[in-house]
Amino acid sequence: MYVFSRSNFPRNRKQFLQDILAGITVALVAIPLAIGFGVTSGMSAATGIATAIIAGFIAALFGGSRFQVSGPTGAMTVVLIPVIHKYGVSAIPTLGIVAGAILIVMSIFRLGDWIKRVPHFVIEGFTFGIAVVIALQQLPLVLNVERAKGDRTLPVAYKTVRTGFENGINFWPLAIALLTLVVKFNTDHILRMARIKFYVPASFVALLVATTFVKIFKINIPNIADIPRNVFSWTPPDITEALQLLWPALMIAFLAAIESLLSARVAEQLVKNTEPGELHANRELFGQGLATAIACIFGGQPATGAIARTAVNVRSKAHTRLAAMVHALTILFVIVAVAPLFSQIPAAALGGVLIGASIRIFNPRKLKETLRTTSSELAIFFATALVTITVDLIWGVAVGLAVYLIEKRWRRLSELKD
Repeated sequence: MYVFSRSNFPRNRKQFLQDILAGITVALVAIPLAIGFGVTSGMSAATGIATAIIAGFIAALFGGSRFQVSGPTGAMTVVLIPVIHKYGVSAIPTLGIVAGAILIVMSIFRLGDWIKRVPHFVIEGFTFGIAVVIALQQLPLVLNVERAKGDRTLPVAYKTVRTGFENGINFWPLAIALLTLVVKFNTDHILRMARIKFYVPASFVALLVATTFVKIFKINIPNIADIPRNVFSWTPPDITEALQLLWPALMIAFLAAIESLLSARVAEQLVKNTEPGELHANRELFGQGLATAIACIFGGQPATGAIARTAVNVRSKAHTRLAAMVHALTILFVIVAVAPLFSQIPAAALGGVLIGASIRIFNPRKLKETLRTTSSELAIFFATALVTITVDLIWGVAVGLAVYLIEKRWRRLSELKD
């Protein structure tokens, strides 16, 4: 059976130890992100943690990539926020079952092979749009105001900022978010100057510094909600809701497919010069579908492959899927042991970390490189990004593909005339 093939697990003691170390390293990166995306989605920190543990383990075991690390992601919160706003948190188990089933059907019909062919600049525009949306979603946390009502990102962000100014901007949440960002983006530089060679997660350090600062100076700003040691809860799906949740479930399945295969493809590119990559796209869809369905039933939310965590896994010298499984088990151990400590994290610091994550998703250097291309490719990029930000992710990809096909057709006609 594919899952239990020897090639999926360490072949010797060295690989085994490197996988264990890589899994622990990724867990330290994943914990603050899981908490943040759980909160931002409109659910809870416990939801994000449950997703990282359950989906992270199941997708690692049954998925199609040796290096993929799955869990809650910023892109998924973009879809979940309007869904939860409309249907409530109680709809998540049914939503997860339907979305998971769609992903499994996609894998059976081998649609993963087609999704891998989405043009590069559509993916780039999609990724940039997601990064902008994730950053805008953090405004309620860094301004310490309630999120404005609505489904569209830009109008909600505008209303949230306006509310903040009307109520009077609170200096401390903004200052703590800024402190978190400064620490996050300078941690690696400081460690290099100190000649510390082992990997230290910048997000973890940033949250530790920000939380310590708040406690020492007794700054009165909100913390994230309490995180129970038992983050799992059984919630049976209401099948009668399945039909009305079909469209959001399709959006979630499509997003999970694109983001997971993109993440797995990035992982294979990172190791192509050192090890032979083996990405099985349709198995990856099956693993993500199973992970999403089970996670949503047991207190989590829909999951996808996570690019940043997967990249950390590869750079930590992971060899097999054991590393991602260890990442999930490490999160479980840490939460059981010290859950109350994570409850002390300031909400503004969490917002700062997630803004930092959005900048990492599509950094300024990468944007400059993308802009140095042809006008037709820029049109594809900007069309995808603009619609992703102003409408939603699915329409963003659809419009990007439409512009790509129109441009391709126009080029062929021009060549025929010549």
